[in-house]
Amino acid sequence: MKKQTNDELVFLPLGGSNEIGMNLNLYGYGPESNRQWMVVDVGVTFGDLSTPGVDVIVPDPAFLEGEKILGIVLTHAHEDHIGALGWLWARMKAPLYATPFTAYLIRDKLREAGILDQVKLIEVPLGGTVDLGPFQVTMVTMTHSIAEPNGLAIKTPLGTVFHTGDWKIDDEPVVGELTDGGAISALGDEGVLAMVCDSTNVFVDGVAGSEGGVARAMTKLISGLKGRIAVGCFASNVARMDSVIRAAEASGRRVSLAGRSMHRITAAAKHVGMLSDIKPFLTDEEARVWPEDEILYLCTGSQGESRAALSRVAEGTHPVIRLGRGDHCIFSSRVIPGNELSIGRLQDKLADKGVRLYTEKDHPGIHVSGHPCRDELRQMYAWARPQISVPTHGMRRHLMEHANLARDIGVKEQVTPRNGDMVRLAPGPAAIIDEVPSGRLYVDGGMLVTEQGEALRERRHASTNGILVVSFALDGRGKIVSDIDMRAIGLPSGDERPLGDALDGLAERVEQVVNGLKPQARDDDDAVEQAVARVLKKASQQIWDRRPIVETIVLRL
Repeated sequence: MKKQTNDELVFLPLGGSNEIGMNLNLYGYGPESNRQWMVVDVGVTFGDLSTPGVDVIVPDPAFLEGEKILGIVLTHAHEDHIGALGWLWARMKAPLYATPFTAYLIRDKLREAGILDQVKLIEVPLGGTVDLGPFQVTMVTMTHSIAEPNGLAIKTPLGTVFHTGDWKIDDEPVVGELTDGGAISALGDEGVLAMVCDSTNVFVDGVAGSEGGVARAMTKLISGLKGRIAVGCFASNVARMDSVIRAAEASGRRVSLAGRSMHRITAAAKHVGMLSDIKPFLTDEEARVWPEDEILYLCTGSQGESRAALSRVAEGTHPVIRLGRGDHCIFSSRVIPGNELSIGRLQDKLADKGVRLYTEKDHPGIHVSGHPCRDELRQMYAWARPQISVPTHGMRRHLMEHANLARDIGVKEQVTPRNGDMVRLAPGPAAIIDEVPSGRLYVDGGMLVTEQGEALRERRHASTNGILVVSFALDGRGKIVSDIDMRAIGLPSGDERPLGDALDGLAERVEQVVNGLKPQARDDDDAVEQAVARVLKKASQQIWDRRPIVETIVLRL
């Protein structure tokens, strides 16, 4: 495809910039009025205490409605890169492109969403190329904390963009090939216009470390332990699973998988030829009776997730695994920011059972990051030699520090977009030229709702302020002809201030405010409800320093 005089090449993140997770990146080519788009990754992030009842959050793709989408290219199979496909594909309806391991897991996700038969999913071989109109996309082999991570060499008539995806440089990846520095250097020789690059560990000096080193550390640790051993790690890290399994087998132990995602990932790995020379996993029936010095449980839940295997073990509710005094639990994972409390609670419960705990803090080497540290970033820039640095996959401080690092290295231009910022990469100087709608959608009750959704807003309010429910009957003249029934949810009670006494006082205020309304207002349910809500919120503020949700039920006789 030849370039036209008014063609532009733009980069537009709708997720994953100014945050870690929920990746949704767009590349556009053509004139402003008629751009063609390719999408890179469609991921999720997860809820927290600020989103009660919401576990999954996805980027809002509203900008793409009505746009010409040529294809969706997935770099790897982490949830923050493919997890939103089941929710968002129907809003994009474009073919998917992924390497075999990633494609296997995408099929599972589409099947769960009930849309597998609607989606065109094209498997791309490692190092393969996809032609999407003005975009010629070549998969570049990288290393990361999952099988088959890919960078994308995106060639266009206006220049080549290297989209790194998530990556590190690992000379001993255990599973998979080395980062293809030769291919990236060849791109640099041809000329790289821009590199859109992972910023996660930009504040960490040195290198992330090797999975091969973890394998040796795990073998040494496990070989010296007696009793039952549980290892918590991310199921998606096939290399880590491989290392733990081989360490167990070297110590005369058999492995039992605990957690749905462990079974799902091992099936995907075996499908593409990984984990092919290990002993069969123990069945649940075998695991229940296997000798304690000869078993290792490979578990989900290293982040303290309430329904995952390790949490059920800690609670004593797991159907197979029982850990106690003399047993061991190894956490071969990092603490994801925001999970500190849940992990702490999990570890406390295990410790209370007498289980000895091992973490990367007290046993360095049993975990390494999957993202590049500063020396690895310098090496990547030495290979690619881009004209423009576009940091992504990080909070604001990460992106700005990454831009500083690129500037110090000698990269001519740096652009640090936020979600919704459209970056013109060519022609001319790199610059943010537009801001488009972006945001989040919440998976709530099996449906997608906006950030401003009433249900979530009310749950947030109720979680801190409580709820008051008041009901009474009015006759045809608007007079109260029943008891005023008060119910409180989430409001405190104590010996000095019994809840019943407080509610009796509130009922009296309701009676006063209703009787004080003009006859016309008493005939209007909305007017009655508003008056009751005002008086109860004001009174609650005085009693509890809370302004609860007030639900008023008016019965007409």
